[in-house]
Amino acid sequence: MVLSDKQLIANLKAGTYSPVYLVTGEENYYIDVVSDYFENHVVDESFRDFDQTVVYGRDVDMRTVISYAKQFPMMSPVKLVLVKEAQDIPIKEWELLAEYMEKPLMQTLLVFCYRNKKFDKRSKVYKSINDKGVICERGKLYDNQLPDWIGTFVNQHGHTITQRGSVLIAESLGNNLSKIANELSKVFISMKPGEVVNEDIIERNIGISKDYNVFELQNAIGRRDVVQCNRIINHFAANPKENPLPPILTILYGYFIKIMLYHQVEDKSQAAQALKVNPYFIKDYAVAANNYPLGKLASCIGYLYEADLRCKGVRSAATMTDGEILKELVFKIIH
Repeated sequence: MVLSDKQLIANLKAGTYSPVYLVTGEENYYIDVVSDYFENHVVDESFRDFDQTVVYGRDVDMRTVISYAKQFPMMSPVKLVLVKEAQDIPIKEWELLAEYMEKPLMQTLLVFCYRNKKFDKRSKVYKSINDKGVICERGKLYDNQLPDWIGTFVNQHGHTITQRGSVLIAESLGNNLSKIANELSKVFISMKPGEVVNEDIIERNIGISKDYNVFELQNAIGRRDVVQCNRIINHFAANPKENPLPPILTILYGYFIKIMLYHQVEDKSQAAQALKVNPYFIKDYAVAANNYPLGKLASCIGYLYEADLRCKGVRSAATMTDGEILKELVFKIIH
């Protein structure tokens, strides 16, 4: 049976258990959420010394794990055997789990947290877990889904966040839900209940400048705002460690590709979906598309390619800094 993380946790809260769980997927954040719930809520704290075993895949073999699973609970209604980093258990040993699944001990919850790798869905053990246990798998969110996810996460903790604030965090921290959740959790500590997370709070607590960031740079480029572009790239040049050039180039490349896509969308009401961006920001892409026709966009992509080579030491004078490369790049783009 395949369940989402929310469905799985809802079943655990209701006391509906399965003998074996495989928690896997490309997004480790959800694996951690489910793992933490098993570890902290299934077995009563006073019984955990007797009926809860937590091991790591690199430290055990499958035979040992199964021997733990075959032990009846002593004090608690169920026994929990939680295997973290289960991907470290050699593949050939998983055949033993398939054998165990033929007659699992129903009083034991055997949980495998399988990270950073895709589990072979064609394997016998995967099919047996799907048949008699629970599989929980979540893929990574698309970049355009991050702002909404951030908004939901903030709401769940009793706060709200501005639209621009959620995008600022998504653009700055990237597609890493665990990192985003950790940074926001730090923010919540100093906030009053119901307080709005805005750009000032984000800058003060997470260190992401509300005025000098890649998101603001791409918007200034889209408007061909020479003054604002120069302010931002001068700030980046003065703070190179906090603003490394390679990620900036990657984000700008994605930005220009989206402007190209905007040009090609016939029904502009569908542009947000085609570009995979929040509808709130489509007006910014409309402005950028007006300022950058397709021919100019092709040139901009070429400038980015050249800047990428230069920051890697190709086609660049040895004394040229990343800040100077960025200044030259932006000058070519907006003129």
